[in-house]
Amino acid sequence: MARYDARVIGTSVRWLFTSREHHNYTYELTKLSREHLAWFVSITCAVPVATVRGYFAEIDNDTALRGHIESATAASARRGLADKHVRYARRIGWYAIVRAKRPAHVVETGVDKGLGTCVLAAALLRNTAEGSPGTVTSLDINPEAGYLARTAPWNGVVDLVIGDSIASIGALDRKVDMFLHDSDHSVAHERREFEAVEAKLAPGGMLLTDNVTVTNVLAEHAERTGRRFLAYRETPSRHWFPGDGIGLAW
Repeated sequence: MARYDARVIGTSVRWLFTSREHHNYTYELTKLSREHLAWFVSITCAVPVATVRGYFAEIDNDTALRGHIESATAASARRGLADKHVRYARRIGWYAIVRAKRPAHVVETGVDKGLGTCVLAAALLRNTAEGSPGTVTSLDINPEAGYLARTAPWNGVVDLVIGDSIASIGALDRKVDMFLHDSDHSVAHERREFEAVEAKLAPGGMLLTDNVTVTNVLAEHAERTGRRFLAYRETPSRHWFPGDGIGLAW
């Protein structure tokens, strides 16, 4: 117990002196956690795990995206609340799912700085270059949200909508191939989002929830609607935060 507590305290103290983040913490995944995420994407998207590892390598080596995020963060008025280093954590799973499924229309709720939006946009741009164009509609109630996703070429596939997520989902005029809940994680709100988007889904549309350890809403929704459900729990590398995960219904 003492060894465990010393490790947690040491990691926490180091973070206090080296990180600016006060929420939406970023970190790398452990090697084992990345491998488990690769298998999670492989099973849920029905693609070989080697293909998923290749998608992970794509975003790892996307120097243009990484450089943009670093420069946009440094120039932002909120730079005092964001770290300089780019760390995607479980968002590499989002990237791989988009690459594997090639959705024409992704909808995400909850944007914050726009790191996840940029990850989704990078995958969509790759798909577009390979003949499978797609866009992401990103919904957030905060007018300052999404500053990382306002630069070309990534903004070319991003439609940033400011407003209440339930109302914005109701106003969608295109079918949704992939829906990602990452806004208010209360049970009531998450349930309302999945219920609202149900009528907007394209045949075979996928439902994802981020922070899957917070509620069981998506699993219950999947059972009610006759879908399969699987959850992945990440393990951060060298960070005090215990991590969270991705839930996927298909």
